[in-house]
Amino acid sequence: MFETWDQFRDVLTSRTILGLPLLRWLVFLGLVVLLASVIRVGLGVARIRLRRLADRTKLPYDDYLCQVVDHTWTASIFAFAAFIALYFVELRGGPGRADTVERTVRTLALVVIFLQAGRWGMGLIDEALRHGFRFANFSETAAQTAHGVVRFFALAGVWTIVAILILGSFGIEITPLLAGLGVGGVAVAFALQQILGDIFCSVAIVLDKPFEVGDFIISGEHMGSVEHIGVKTTRVRSLGGEQIVFPNSDLIGSRVRNYKRMLERRVVFSFGVLYGTKAETLEAIPKVVREIVEGQDQTRFDRAHFAKFGDSSLDFEVVYYVLSPDYNLFMDIQQAINLALFRRMEELGVGFAFPSRSLYVEGNARPFRTEVLLREGSRPRGGDGA
Repeated sequence: MFETWDQFRDVLTSRTILGLPLLRWLVFLGLVVLLASVIRVGLGVARIRLRRLADRTKLPYDDYLCQVVDHTWTASIFAFAAFIALYFVELRGGPGRADTVERTVRTLALVVIFLQAGRWGMGLIDEALRHGFRFANFSETAAQTAHGVVRFFALAGVWTIVAILILGSFGIEITPLLAGLGVGGVAVAFALQQILGDIFCSVAIVLDKPFEVGDFIISGEHMGSVEHIGVKTTRVRSLGGEQIVFPNSDLIGSRVRNYKRMLERRVVFSFGVLYGTKAETLEAIPKVVREIVEGQDQTRFDRAHFAKFGDSSLDFEVVYYVLSPDYNLFMDIQQAINLALFRRMEELGVGFAFPSRSLYVEGNARPFRTEVLLREGSRPRGGDGA
């Protein structure tokens, strides 16, 4: 193809791409490939050594470095190599487009490097949150609740910085832009104050932890298990199966009953016996109830009293504690108590009362029988059926 070396050299020096000799482009690309290969080999060696170090220690620093190495893109390696190569090979040397070639290559390399830095920041944030929640003794559900909200704000900050750096690499003045954003931010804050209120309430939920994912809560007329705590809303799965979406500001501004935080359940129930029950039997009933309650597992008896004279019954009130927040366990225990109480009342010959009314008829009233009432009740009224 080329008869002599001089002809080949003339081609390399005479032919141009974007105003630069072909030889300079080949030298630049060769240096980029060489530097990228060195960086790639260095990262491979670092990955092996860091993995061994991470297996031997419990410190988080080696995990952070492993995140940096593992999340390094091939494109960013070549971009970093090109950025370094520009210090050794000038891509300027002619009029016209050649003056902008080096600036364009440098800018594109910086954009890729800044994006890589943002990706490293994401990995470091995830590792920092994981170790931070563990160090702060967060439970698994609490860490799950806090992770999403804190990660959102942290990533927003990281990518905001990356965006500012990228704009600066294109030669855009950052100071006037930030000033404009400050003024515009006030207007946006007024327009989006409800949304911003929900966002800041999510931070309050994460920090104060009134409830976590998996907790059973009641807010107003709604109840259910918390499925997800987001930046703006909290999703709750109701007992009926449907999903209820609460704005975070509504939950922070209302009274929330959290049954997951219940250590033990206080139970109050009452029952009534017939007015014909003897006083000695009434005095023995609280002792019988105490024996029944104390005979159940995971219960603590508090009191049982003949509380009041009801309209149609002699009423007893019983208070005891279930030593578990589990609702199904509470219902099993209450059922066992009710059945045992029913059997003991049968043994004592005591009947349970039910609402009733007594009708007293004066002596001068006309006597009548049920048949008369039925016959009179079935008689048509007015003109119906005539």
